[in-house]
Amino acid sequence: MRVTITQRHCEIPDALRERARDLVTRLVKVARRPQTAQVIFSEDHGAAAVELRLHAGRGPLLVATSEGTDHRSALDRAAARLRRQIEKTRRGAPARRRAAARESA
Repeated sequence: MRVTITQRHCEIPDALRERARDLVTRLVKVARRPQTAQVIFSEDHGAAAVELRLHAGRGPLLVATSEGTDHRSALDRAAARLRRQIEKTRRGAPARRRAAARESA
C-alpha cells in the first residue's frame, strides 16, 4: 500500500513524518482492502491543519480533516475521526434497514 505525506506552506520534522506513517499503518490494518493513503499537512494563517485520505478498494474515499494549535494534535484528532469512519463502514448497514428491506421484498 502506498502512503504519501505532503506538506503545504509549512515544514514538518522527520519525527512527525514517522508518527504520521505509523498512525496510517495502524489505521490500514483495520480498514478493508486499503489501496492508498495520503497525509496532507498544511498551515493557514498560523493554524495547523491535517487531512487524512484513505482509499479502500470497492469502498468510499474516507477523508478526515482537523485543525489545531500544532500539527501533532491535529494529526491525532484526524486519525481518531478516520478510525470512526472506518469502523462505521466495516459495520455496514444498521439491522433496522436490513429488516425493512426484507419486509418490503
